[in-house]
Amino acid sequence: ARTSAAQLMRHFTGVAQRVAADGQLDATPIADLRPGDHIRLTAGARVPVDAVLKDGRIGLDNSLITGESLPISCENGDTVLGGTVVLSGSATAEVSKASEDSLLAGIVRLIEVAEQGHARYVRLADRAAQIYTPLVHSLAALAFLGWWGVGGADWQAALVTAISVLIITCPCALGLAVPVVQVLVSTWLFKRGILLKSGDALERLSEVREAIFDKTGTLTTGIAQLTGGVWTQADLARAAGMARYSRHPLCRTLEDAARRHGVAPLAISGTIEEIPGQGLECRDGDTNWRLGRRDFAVGVSHGDHSDPHSELWLSDGKAAPVRFAFADTLRPEARATVRRMQAFGVGVHLLSGDRKPAADNVARQLGIKHTVSDVRPEQKVAEVNRIQHQNGPAVMIGDGLNDAAALATAHVSIAPSSAIDISQQASDVVFQGDSLTPVGDSIAAARLSTRLVKQNFALAVLYNMVAIPLALAGYVTPLMAALAMSLSSLVVIANAFRFHPLVARHTSAGGPS
Repeated sequence: ARTSAAQLMRHFTGVAQRVAADGQLDATPIADLRPGDHIRLTAGARVPVDAVLKDGRIGLDNSLITGESLPISCENGDTVLGGTVVLSGSATAEVSKASEDSLLAGIVRLIEVAEQGHARYVRLADRAAQIYTPLVHSLAALAFLGWWGVGGADWQAALVTAISVLIITCPCALGLAVPVVQVLVSTWLFKRGILLKSGDALERLSEVREAIFDKTGTLTTGIAQLTGGVWTQADLARAAGMARYSRHPLCRTLEDAARRHGVAPLAISGTIEEIPGQGLECRDGDTNWRLGRRDFAVGVSHGDHSDPHSELWLSDGKAAPVRFAFADTLRPEARATVRRMQAFGVGVHLLSGDRKPAADNVARQLGIKHTVSDVRPEQKVAEVNRIQHQNGPAVMIGDGLNDAAALATAHVSIAPSSAIDISQQASDVVFQGDSLTPVGDSIAAARLSTRLVKQNFALAVLYNMVAIPLALAGYVTPLMAALAMSLSSLVVIANAFRFHPLVARHTSAGGPS
Protein backbone atom coordinates (compact mmCIF):
# COMPACT_ATOMS: atom_id res chain seq x y z
CA ALA A 1 0.00 0.00 0.00
CA ARG A 2 2.82 2.35 0.88
CA THR A 3 4.53 1.47 -2.42
CA SER A 4 1.36 2.38 -4.35
CA ALA A 5 1.28 5.78 -2.67
CA ALA A 6 5.00 6.27 -3.24
CA GLN A 7 4.58 5.58 -6.95
CA LEU A 8 2.02 8.36 -7.15
CA MET A 9 4.20 10.71 -5.10
CA ARG A 10 7.01 10.29 -7.64
CA HIS A 11 4.92 12.31 -10.08
CA PHE A 12 5.55 15.34 -7.85
CA THR A 13 9.34 15.09 -8.19
CA GLY A 14 11.41 16.57 -10.98
CA VAL A 15 11.09 19.90 -12.74
CA ALA A 16 8.56 21.72 -14.90
CA GLN A 17 9.07 24.25 -17.70
CA ARG A 18 7.81 27.50 -16.14
CA VAL A 19 7.28 30.51 -18.40
CA ALA A 20 9.16 33.46 -16.92
CA ALA A 21 8.06 37.09 -17.16
CA ASP A 22 10.34 37.63 -20.18
CA GLY A 23 8.84 34.64 -21.96
CA GLN A 24 11.82 32.38 -21.39
CA LEU A 25 11.45 28.85 -20.00
CA ASP A 26 12.88 28.13 -16.56
CA ALA A 27 13.38 24.63 -15.14
CA THR A 28 11.44 24.92 -11.87
CA PRO A 29 10.97 22.15 -9.25
CA ILE A 30 7.37 20.93 -9.37
CA ALA A 31 7.03 21.49 -5.62
CA ASP A 32 7.78 25.20 -6.14
CA LEU A 33 4.97 25.83 -8.65
CA ARG A 34 2.19 28.05 -7.34
CA PRO A 35 -1.28 28.99 -8.62
CA GLY A 36 -0.98 31.67 -11.28
CA ASP A 37 2.34 30.42 -12.67
CA HIS A 38 2.41 29.61 -16.38
CA ILE A 39 3.99 26.36 -17.58
CA ARG A 40 4.75 24.86 -20.97
CA LEU A 41 3.35 21.43 -21.80
CA THR A 42 4.94 19.41 -24.62
CA ALA A 43 4.33 16.00 -26.17
CA GLY A 44 5.73 13.10 -24.16
CA ALA A 45 5.86 14.98 -20.85
CA ARG A 46 3.66 14.56 -17.81
CA VAL A 47 1.46 17.42 -16.68
CA PRO A 48 3.23 18.41 -13.43
CA VAL A 49 0.24 19.88 -11.53
CA ASP A 50 -3.43 20.68 -12.05
CA ALA A 51 -3.68 23.53 -14.56
CA VAL A 52 -5.93 25.28 -17.08
CA LEU A 53 -4.93 25.50 -20.75
CA LYS A 54 -4.43 29.08 -21.97
CA ASP A 55 -2.80 28.72 -25.36
CA GLY A 56 -2.67 25.66 -27.59
CA ARG A 57 -4.29 22.27 -28.00
CA ILE A 58 -3.05 18.88 -26.81
CA GLY A 59 -4.00 15.21 -26.86
CA LEU A 60 -3.98 13.83 -23.32
CA ASP A 61 -3.68 10.34 -21.83
CA ASN A 62 -5.98 10.63 -18.81
CA SER A 63 -5.84 6.95 -17.81
CA LEU A 64 -3.98 7.57 -14.53
CA ILE A 65 -6.96 9.55 -13.25
CA THR A 66 -9.98 8.03 -15.01
CA GLY A 67 -8.76 4.53 -15.88
CA GLU A 68 -9.81 5.10 -19.51
CA SER A 69 -7.21 4.34 -22.20
CA LEU A 70 -8.71 6.49 -24.96
CA PRO A 71 -6.93 9.86 -25.32
CA ILE A 72 -8.90 13.05 -24.96
CA SER A 73 -8.51 16.37 -26.75
CA CYS A 74 -7.99 19.47 -24.61
CA GLU A 75 -8.04 23.10 -25.73
CA ASN A 76 -8.18 26.59 -24.24
CA GLY A 77 -10.14 26.70 -20.98
CA ASP A 78 -9.95 22.95 -20.31
CA THR A 79 -8.55 21.69 -17.01
CA VAL A 80 -5.67 19.20 -17.14
CA LEU A 81 -4.69 17.15 -14.10
CA GLY A 82 -1.27 16.50 -12.65
CA GLY A 83 0.17 13.08 -13.54
CA THR A 84 -1.55 12.79 -16.93
CA VAL A 85 0.60 12.46 -20.08
CA VAL A 86 0.65 14.79 -23.09
CA LEU A 87 0.44 12.56 -26.18
CA SER A 88 0.47 15.22 -28.88
CA GLY A 89 0.66 18.95 -29.41
CA SER A 90 1.91 21.62 -27.05
CA ALA A 91 0.30 24.34 -24.98
CA THR A 92 0.79 26.93 -22.28
CA ALA A 93 -1.21 26.37 -19.10
CA GLU A 94 -1.86 28.34 -15.92
CA VAL A 95 -1.29 26.46 -12.67
CA SER A 96 -4.56 26.21 -10.74
CA LYS A 97 -3.36 24.19 -7.73
CA ALA A 98 -0.02 23.64 -6.05
CA SER A 99 1.27 20.06 -6.09
CA GLU A 100 0.20 19.42 -2.50
CA ASP A 101 -3.39 20.47 -3.34
CA SER A 102 -3.72 18.63 -6.66
CA LEU A 103 -6.08 15.77 -7.39
CA LEU A 104 -3.16 13.32 -7.37
CA ALA A 105 -2.11 14.48 -3.89
CA GLY A 106 -5.72 14.03 -2.76
CA ILE A 107 -5.64 10.43 -3.99
CA VAL A 108 -2.44 9.81 -2.03
CA ARG A 109 -4.12 11.20 1.09
CA LEU A 110 -7.08 8.86 0.51
CA ILE A 111 -4.69 5.92 0.47
CA GLU A 112 -3.10 7.05 3.73
CA VAL A 113 -6.52 7.49 5.35
CA ALA A 114 -7.52 4.00 4.26
CA GLU A 115 -4.33 2.57 5.78
CA GLN A 116 -4.50 4.46 9.05
CA GLY A 117 -8.23 4.56 9.75
CA HIS A 118 -9.38 2.67 12.83
CA ALA A 119 -12.45 0.52 12.37
CA ARG A 120 -14.43 -1.07 15.18
CA TYR A 121 -12.38 -4.26 14.98
CA VAL A 122 -9.13 -2.27 15.14
CA ARG A 123 -10.36 -0.43 18.23
CA LEU A 124 -11.42 -3.75 19.76
CA ALA A 125 -7.97 -5.23 19.15
CA ASP A 126 -6.30 -2.11 20.57
CA ARG A 127 -8.39 -2.24 23.75
CA ALA A 128 -7.63 -5.94 24.16
CA ALA A 129 -3.92 -5.27 23.66
CA GLN A 130 -4.00 -2.49 26.29
CA ILE A 131 -5.23 -4.82 29.04
CA TYR A 132 -2.71 -7.48 28.04
CA THR A 133 0.23 -5.88 29.89
CA PRO A 134 -1.28 -5.85 33.40
CA LEU A 135 -3.03 -9.18 32.78
CA VAL A 136 0.07 -10.97 31.52
CA HIS A 137 2.30 -9.65 34.31
CA SER A 138 -0.31 -10.66 36.88
CA LEU A 139 -0.48 -14.19 35.43
CA ALA A 140 3.31 -14.44 35.42
CA ALA A 141 3.48 -13.26 39.02
CA LEU A 142 0.80 -15.75 40.07
CA ALA A 143 2.65 -18.53 38.27
CA PHE A 144 5.85 -17.67 40.13
CA LEU A 145 4.14 -17.42 43.52
CA GLY A 146 2.08 -20.55 42.89
CA TRP A 147 5.01 -22.76 41.91
CA TRP A 148 7.40 -21.33 44.53
CA GLY A 149 5.11 -20.68 47.48
CA VAL A 150 2.45 -23.37 46.99
CA GLY A 151 3.97 -25.95 44.68
CA GLY A 152 7.25 -26.15 46.57
CA ALA A 153 9.47 -25.61 43.52
CA ASP A 154 12.76 -23.75 43.91
CA TRP A 155 12.71 -20.14 42.90
CA GLN A 156 14.74 -20.69 39.73
CA ALA A 157 12.25 -23.22 38.33
CA ALA A 158 9.32 -20.99 39.37
CA LEU A 159 10.97 -18.05 37.60
CA VAL A 160 11.42 -20.09 34.39
CA THR A 161 7.70 -20.97 34.45
CA ALA A 162 6.80 -17.31 35.00
CA ILE A 163 9.05 -16.30 32.07
CA SER A 164 7.36 -18.91 29.84
CA VAL A 165 3.94 -17.47 30.73
CA LEU A 166 5.21 -13.97 29.99
CA ILE A 167 6.53 -14.96 26.54
CA ILE A 168 3.73 -17.22 25.35
CA THR A 169 0.98 -14.68 26.05
CA CYS A 170 2.50 -11.99 23.78
CA PRO A 171 -0.42 -10.16 22.09
CA CYS A 172 1.20 -10.05 18.62
CA ALA A 173 -1.38 -12.34 17.02
CA LEU A 174 -4.26 -10.24 18.34
CA GLY A 175 -2.54 -7.00 17.34
CA LEU A 176 -2.00 -8.28 13.79
CA ALA A 177 -5.51 -9.70 13.37
CA VAL A 178 -6.97 -6.58 11.73
CA PRO A 179 -4.16 -4.44 10.21
CA VAL A 180 -2.76 -7.17 7.96
CA VAL A 181 -6.19 -7.83 6.43
CA GLN A 182 -6.97 -4.12 6.15
CA VAL A 183 -3.76 -3.27 4.28
CA LEU A 184 -4.07 -6.26 1.93
CA VAL A 185 -7.67 -5.41 1.05
CA SER A 186 -7.16 -1.63 0.66
CA THR A 187 -4.16 -2.26 -1.63
CA TRP A 188 -6.11 -4.77 -3.74
CA LEU A 189 -8.96 -2.28 -4.10
CA PHE A 190 -6.64 0.61 -4.94
CA LYS A 191 -5.05 -1.37 -7.79
CA ARG A 192 -8.57 -1.68 -9.22
CA GLY A 193 -9.27 2.03 -8.99
CA ILE A 194 -11.26 1.83 -5.74
CA LEU A 195 -10.24 4.32 -3.04
CA LEU A 196 -11.31 3.94 0.60
CA LYS A 197 -11.88 7.29 2.30
CA SER A 198 -12.66 6.00 5.80
CA GLY A 199 -11.01 3.30 7.86
CA ASP A 200 -14.27 1.55 8.73
CA ALA A 201 -15.68 1.60 5.17
CA LEU A 202 -14.93 -2.10 4.66
CA GLU A 203 -16.59 -3.02 7.93
CA ARG A 204 -19.75 -1.08 7.08
CA LEU A 205 -19.81 -2.37 3.49
CA SER A 206 -19.86 -5.93 4.79
CA GLU A 207 -23.02 -5.15 6.78
CA VAL A 208 -25.19 -3.77 3.95
CA ARG A 209 -28.48 -5.45 3.14
CA GLU A 210 -29.78 -2.92 0.59
CA ALA A 211 -28.18 -1.11 -2.36
CA ILE A 212 -29.65 2.24 -3.46
CA PHE A 213 -28.57 3.52 -6.89
CA ASP A 214 -28.97 6.99 -8.35
CA LYS A 215 -29.76 6.90 -12.08
CA THR A 216 -28.16 9.68 -14.10
CA GLY A 217 -24.37 9.55 -13.96
CA THR A 218 -24.39 6.41 -11.79
CA LEU A 219 -26.29 3.58 -13.46
CA THR A 220 -26.05 5.50 -16.72
CA THR A 221 -22.96 7.15 -18.17
CA GLY A 222 -24.54 10.58 -17.90
CA ILE A 223 -23.45 11.14 -21.51
CA ALA A 224 -26.84 11.52 -23.10
CA GLN A 225 -27.66 12.57 -26.63
CA LEU A 226 -30.13 15.28 -27.59
CA THR A 227 -32.65 13.24 -29.53
CA GLY A 228 -35.97 15.07 -29.53
CA GLY A 229 -38.10 18.02 -28.63
CA VAL A 230 -39.40 20.99 -30.58
CA TRP A 231 -36.92 23.85 -30.42
CA THR A 232 -35.21 26.46 -32.57
CA GLN A 233 -31.55 27.40 -32.78
CA ALA A 234 -32.32 30.49 -30.68
CA ASP A 235 -33.82 28.24 -28.01
CA LEU A 236 -30.75 25.99 -28.10
CA ALA A 237 -28.42 29.01 -27.84
CA ARG A 238 -30.26 30.35 -24.78
CA ALA A 239 -30.40 26.91 -23.10
CA ALA A 240 -26.72 26.17 -23.82
CA GLY A 241 -25.75 29.57 -22.41
CA MET A 242 -27.52 28.79 -19.15
CA ALA A 243 -26.28 25.18 -19.11
CA ARG A 244 -22.67 26.40 -18.92
CA TYR A 245 -23.31 27.30 -15.26
CA SER A 246 -24.09 23.71 -14.21
CA ARG A 247 -22.17 20.42 -14.06
CA HIS A 248 -25.35 18.36 -14.43
CA PRO A 249 -24.84 15.71 -17.15
CA LEU A 250 -27.83 16.91 -19.21
CA CYS A 251 -26.49 20.48 -19.14
CA ARG A 252 -23.11 19.31 -20.41
CA THR A 253 -24.91 17.34 -23.14
CA LEU A 254 -26.84 20.46 -24.11
CA GLU A 255 -23.58 22.36 -24.57
CA ASP A 256 -22.16 19.55 -26.73
CA ALA A 257 -25.34 19.49 -28.81
CA ALA A 258 -25.07 23.23 -29.43
CA ARG A 259 -21.49 22.81 -30.68
CA ARG A 260 -22.50 19.94 -32.97
CA HIS A 261 -25.32 22.06 -34.42
CA GLY A 262 -22.95 25.01 -34.92
CA VAL A 263 -24.85 27.13 -32.38
CA ALA A 264 -22.86 29.48 -30.14
CA PRO A 265 -24.11 29.53 -26.52
CA LEU A 266 -25.79 32.81 -25.69
CA ALA A 267 -23.87 35.06 -23.29
CA ILE A 268 -25.90 35.38 -20.08
CA SER A 269 -26.19 38.96 -18.89
CA GLY A 270 -28.42 38.45 -15.83
CA THR A 271 -27.78 36.71 -12.52
CA ILE A 272 -27.99 32.94 -12.59
CA GLU A 273 -28.46 30.45 -9.76
CA GLU A 274 -28.50 26.65 -9.66
CA ILE A 275 -31.17 25.17 -7.40
CA PRO A 276 -30.09 21.61 -6.42
CA GLY A 277 -32.40 18.95 -7.83
CA GLN A 278 -34.46 21.52 -9.75
CA GLY A 279 -32.50 23.42 -12.37
CA LEU A 280 -31.13 26.85 -13.28
CA GLU A 281 -32.85 30.18 -12.81
CA CYS A 282 -31.71 33.33 -14.64
CA ARG A 283 -33.07 36.76 -13.82
CA ASP A 284 -32.51 39.02 -16.83
CA GLY A 285 -34.28 42.32 -16.32
CA ASP A 286 -37.98 41.66 -15.92
CA THR A 287 -37.68 38.18 -17.45
CA ASN A 288 -37.20 35.10 -15.28
CA TRP A 289 -35.74 32.26 -17.36
CA ARG A 290 -35.76 28.72 -16.03
CA LEU A 291 -34.03 25.60 -17.35
CA GLY A 292 -34.58 22.30 -15.57
CA ARG A 293 -37.26 19.87 -14.42
CA ARG A 294 -40.74 20.04 -15.90
CA ASP A 295 -42.43 21.13 -12.67
CA PHE A 296 -39.67 23.64 -11.91
CA ALA A 297 -39.46 25.32 -15.32
CA VAL A 298 -43.08 25.03 -16.40
CA GLY A 299 -45.08 24.58 -13.21
CA VAL A 300 -47.90 22.75 -15.02
CA SER A 301 -48.16 19.52 -16.99
CA HIS A 302 -46.96 19.67 -20.59
CA GLY A 303 -46.17 16.94 -23.06
CA ASP A 304 -46.31 13.16 -22.84
CA HIS A 305 -45.70 11.94 -19.29
CA SER A 306 -45.17 8.37 -20.53
CA ASP A 307 -42.11 9.32 -22.64
CA PRO A 308 -39.09 7.56 -21.05
CA HIS A 309 -36.57 10.08 -22.36
CA SER A 310 -34.86 12.44 -19.94
CA GLU A 311 -35.74 16.04 -20.53
CA LEU A 312 -34.97 19.67 -19.78
CA TRP A 313 -37.54 22.43 -20.12
CA LEU A 314 -36.78 26.04 -20.97
CA SER A 315 -39.32 28.69 -20.05
CA ASP A 316 -39.49 32.46 -19.55
CA GLY A 317 -42.97 32.39 -18.02
CA LYS A 318 -44.43 34.12 -21.08
CA ALA A 319 -44.00 32.17 -24.32
CA ALA A 320 -44.73 28.47 -24.72
CA PRO A 321 -42.14 26.34 -22.91
CA VAL A 322 -39.52 24.47 -24.94
CA ARG A 323 -38.68 20.81 -24.36
CA PHE A 324 -35.27 19.19 -24.96
CA ALA A 325 -35.40 15.36 -24.92
CA PHE A 326 -32.34 13.18 -24.24
CA ALA A 327 -31.52 9.49 -24.44
CA ASP A 328 -28.96 8.20 -21.93
CA THR A 329 -26.87 5.02 -22.09
CA LEU A 330 -26.24 2.51 -19.31
CA ARG A 331 -22.80 2.21 -17.76
CA PRO A 332 -20.85 -0.88 -18.82
CA GLU A 333 -21.51 -3.78 -16.46
CA ALA A 334 -24.60 -2.06 -14.98
CA ARG A 335 -26.76 -5.13 -15.59
CA ALA A 336 -24.08 -7.48 -14.26
CA THR A 337 -23.66 -5.31 -11.15
CA VAL A 338 -27.37 -5.36 -10.36
CA ARG A 339 -27.48 -9.14 -10.81
CA ARG A 340 -24.42 -9.44 -8.60
CA MET A 341 -26.05 -7.40 -5.84
CA GLN A 342 -29.08 -9.67 -6.01
CA ALA A 343 -26.79 -12.73 -5.85
CA PHE A 344 -25.25 -11.25 -2.70
CA GLY A 345 -28.74 -11.24 -1.19
CA VAL A 346 -28.80 -7.43 -1.30
CA GLY A 347 -32.03 -5.68 -2.25
CA VAL A 348 -31.61 -3.20 -5.13
CA HIS A 349 -33.43 0.15 -5.30
CA LEU A 350 -33.40 2.90 -7.92
CA LEU A 351 -33.75 6.39 -6.44
CA SER A 352 -33.88 9.15 -9.03
CA GLY A 353 -34.80 12.78 -9.36
CA ASP A 354 -35.70 12.09 -12.96
CA ARG A 355 -39.24 11.56 -14.23
CA LYS A 356 -41.01 8.28 -13.56
CA PRO A 357 -41.06 7.04 -17.19
CA ALA A 358 -37.30 7.60 -17.57
CA ALA A 359 -36.50 5.96 -14.23
CA ASP A 360 -38.86 3.05 -14.88
CA ASN A 361 -37.30 2.49 -18.31
CA VAL A 362 -33.81 2.10 -16.78
CA ALA A 363 -35.21 -0.09 -13.99
CA ARG A 364 -36.84 -2.42 -16.53
CA GLN A 365 -33.59 -2.76 -18.49
CA LEU A 366 -31.67 -3.66 -15.32
CA GLY A 367 -34.27 -5.82 -13.57
CA ILE A 368 -34.70 -3.45 -10.60
CA LYS A 369 -38.08 -3.90 -8.92
CA HIS A 370 -38.00 -1.06 -6.38
CA THR A 371 -38.02 2.35 -8.04
CA VAL A 372 -38.73 5.81 -6.64
CA SER A 373 -38.60 8.77 -9.05
CA ASP A 374 -39.25 12.51 -9.10
CA VAL A 375 -37.55 12.90 -5.71
CA ARG A 376 -35.84 16.04 -4.47
CA PRO A 377 -32.65 16.00 -2.34
CA GLU A 378 -34.51 16.10 0.98
CA GLN A 379 -36.88 13.37 -0.24
CA LYS A 380 -33.89 11.19 -1.13
CA VAL A 381 -32.68 11.48 2.46
CA ALA A 382 -36.12 10.49 3.77
CA GLU A 383 -36.27 7.55 1.36
CA VAL A 384 -32.81 6.31 2.40
CA ASN A 385 -33.86 6.52 6.06
CA ARG A 386 -37.08 4.63 5.29
CA ILE A 387 -35.28 1.82 3.47
CA GLN A 388 -32.71 1.46 6.24
CA HIS A 389 -35.38 1.49 8.95
CA GLN A 390 -37.41 -1.20 7.22
CA ASN A 391 -34.74 -3.41 5.65
CA GLY A 392 -31.41 -2.75 7.38
CA PRO A 393 -28.12 -1.02 6.53
CA ALA A 394 -27.90 0.34 2.98
CA VAL A 395 -25.17 1.42 0.60
CA MET A 396 -25.96 4.51 -1.47
CA ILE A 397 -24.28 4.93 -4.87
CA GLY A 398 -24.62 8.40 -6.39
CA ASP A 399 -22.74 11.24 -8.04
CA GLY A 400 -24.75 14.47 -8.10
CA LEU A 401 -25.25 17.50 -5.89
CA ASN A 402 -28.74 16.23 -5.09
CA ASP A 403 -27.21 12.92 -3.88
CA ALA A 404 -24.75 14.43 -1.37
CA ALA A 405 -27.11 14.47 1.63
CA ALA A 406 -28.38 10.95 0.86
CA LEU A 407 -24.79 9.70 0.54
CA ALA A 408 -24.00 11.10 3.97
CA THR A 409 -27.19 9.58 5.43
CA ALA A 410 -26.64 6.03 4.19
CA HIS A 411 -24.84 3.44 6.33
CA VAL A 412 -22.05 3.52 3.75
CA SER A 413 -21.76 5.35 0.41
CA ILE A 414 -19.94 5.00 -2.91
CA ALA A 415 -19.39 7.62 -5.63
CA PRO A 416 -17.73 7.47 -9.06
CA SER A 417 -14.70 9.68 -9.66
CA SER A 418 -16.84 11.68 -12.11
CA ALA A 419 -19.03 12.83 -9.19
CA ILE A 420 -18.92 16.44 -8.06
CA ASP A 421 -16.57 17.28 -5.18
CA ILE A 422 -19.22 17.48 -2.47
CA SER A 423 -20.55 14.00 -3.35
CA GLN A 424 -17.06 12.53 -3.28
CA GLN A 425 -16.43 14.16 0.10
CA ALA A 426 -19.67 12.70 1.46
CA SER A 427 -18.77 9.20 0.25
CA ASP A 428 -16.79 6.48 1.99
CA VAL A 429 -15.57 4.89 -1.25
CA VAL A 430 -14.69 6.46 -4.63
CA PHE A 431 -14.16 4.37 -7.78
CA GLN A 432 -12.61 5.31 -11.11
CA GLY A 433 -13.65 4.46 -14.66
CA ASP A 434 -17.02 4.03 -16.36
CA SER A 435 -17.81 0.47 -15.26
CA LEU A 436 -19.88 -0.29 -12.14
CA THR A 437 -17.90 -3.47 -11.47
CA PRO A 438 -16.01 -1.78 -8.55
CA VAL A 439 -19.29 -1.56 -6.60
CA GLY A 440 -19.64 -5.35 -6.50
CA ASP A 441 -15.89 -5.81 -5.99
CA SER A 442 -15.99 -3.51 -2.95
CA ILE A 443 -18.77 -5.46 -1.26
CA ALA A 444 -17.17 -8.83 -2.09
CA ALA A 445 -13.82 -7.65 -0.69
CA ALA A 446 -15.48 -6.17 2.40
CA ARG A 447 -17.34 -9.38 3.23
CA LEU A 448 -14.20 -11.45 2.77
CA SER A 449 -12.15 -9.07 4.91
CA THR A 450 -14.68 -9.21 7.74
CA ARG A 451 -14.70 -13.00 7.57
CA LEU A 452 -10.88 -13.14 7.72
CA VAL A 453 -10.74 -10.64 10.61
CA LYS A 454 -13.16 -12.75 12.63
CA GLN A 455 -11.14 -15.87 11.83
CA ASN A 456 -7.97 -14.11 12.95
CA PHE A 457 -9.58 -13.10 16.24
CA ALA A 458 -10.73 -16.69 16.75
CA LEU A 459 -7.23 -18.04 16.01
CA ALA A 460 -5.63 -15.56 18.42
CA VAL A 461 -8.12 -16.36 21.21
CA LEU A 462 -7.85 -20.11 20.62
CA TYR A 463 -4.06 -19.91 20.77
CA ASN A 464 -4.15 -18.13 24.13
CA MET A 465 -6.81 -20.48 25.53
CA VAL A 466 -4.54 -23.45 24.79
CA ALA A 467 -1.10 -21.91 25.36
CA ILE A 468 -1.64 -20.09 28.67
CA PRO A 469 -2.90 -23.12 30.67
CA LEU A 470 -0.01 -25.22 29.32
CA ALA A 471 2.50 -22.56 30.36
CA LEU A 472 0.92 -22.15 33.81
CA ALA A 473 1.05 -25.93 34.26
CA GLY A 474 4.80 -25.89 33.61
CA TYR A 475 4.73 -27.88 30.36
CA VAL A 476 6.32 -25.10 28.28
CA THR A 477 9.92 -23.88 28.33
CA PRO A 478 10.85 -20.29 27.40
CA LEU A 479 12.20 -21.53 24.03
CA MET A 480 8.99 -23.40 23.28
CA ALA A 481 7.00 -20.32 24.32
CA ALA A 482 8.99 -18.12 21.92
CA LEU A 483 8.42 -20.54 19.04
CA ALA A 484 4.69 -20.84 19.83
CA MET A 485 4.27 -17.06 20.06
CA SER A 486 6.01 -16.54 16.70
CA LEU A 487 4.01 -19.33 15.11
CA SER A 488 0.72 -17.79 16.26
CA SER A 489 1.63 -14.52 14.51
CA LEU A 490 2.61 -16.33 11.32
CA VAL A 491 -0.67 -18.28 11.33
CA VAL A 492 -2.68 -15.04 11.57
CA ILE A 493 -0.67 -13.45 8.73
CA ALA A 494 -0.99 -16.54 6.55
CA ASN A 495 -4.73 -16.60 7.12
CA ALA A 496 -4.96 -12.95 6.05
CA PHE A 497 -3.14 -13.76 2.80
CA ARG A 498 -5.93 -16.19 1.93
CA PHE A 499 -7.77 -13.04 0.81
CA HIS A 500 -6.10 -13.03 -2.62
CA PRO A 501 -7.18 -16.49 -3.85
CA LEU A 502 -10.60 -16.10 -2.24
CA VAL A 503 -11.36 -12.70 -3.77
CA ALA A 504 -10.00 -13.82 -7.15
CA ARG A 505 -12.47 -16.71 -7.17
CA HIS A 506 -15.45 -14.58 -6.11
CA THR A 507 -14.76 -11.60 -8.37
CA SER A 508 -14.12 -13.76 -11.44
CA ALA A 509 -17.25 -15.78 -10.79
CA GLY A 510 -19.22 -12.63 -10.06
CA GLY A 511 -21.06 -14.46 -7.31
CA PRO A 512 -21.51 -13.83 -3.61
CA SER A 513 -18.65 -14.22 -1.17
